[in-house]
Amino acid sequence: QVQLVDSGGGLVQPGGSLRLSCTASRIAFSIFTINWYRQAPGKQRELVASSQSGGGTTYQDSVKGRFTISRDNAKNTAYLRMNSLEPEDTAVYYCNAQWRQNSYWGQGTQVTVSS
Repeated sequence: QVQLVDSGGGLVQPGGSLRLSCTASRIAFSIFTINWYRQAPGKQRELVASSQSGGGTTYQDSVKGRFTISRDNAKNTAYLRMNSLEPEDTAVYYCNAQWRQNSYWGQGTQVTVSS
């Protein structure tokens, strides 16, 4: 069965950096759009960044210039590099792979930004 595994979260001080990883198995990874979502306590899940199969990327305005989404199709892995982290970035981050009606989710990884 299809599996997405998120990793790389943790506790970091404001201004710090983290890199999240999302490794997929049993999907044709290269054709999928890969999305990173996040959900903070008491808030709705929101889309943070997307990587389209053709190479394009999009970002939520609040993370532009700080976060970078990338992918290595040979490794079936996507990444979210997060720099200049702020307390408002604290959330559980989820990887999502989307292609037509097919949508798969990782289990989530906690990111906490605090001094």
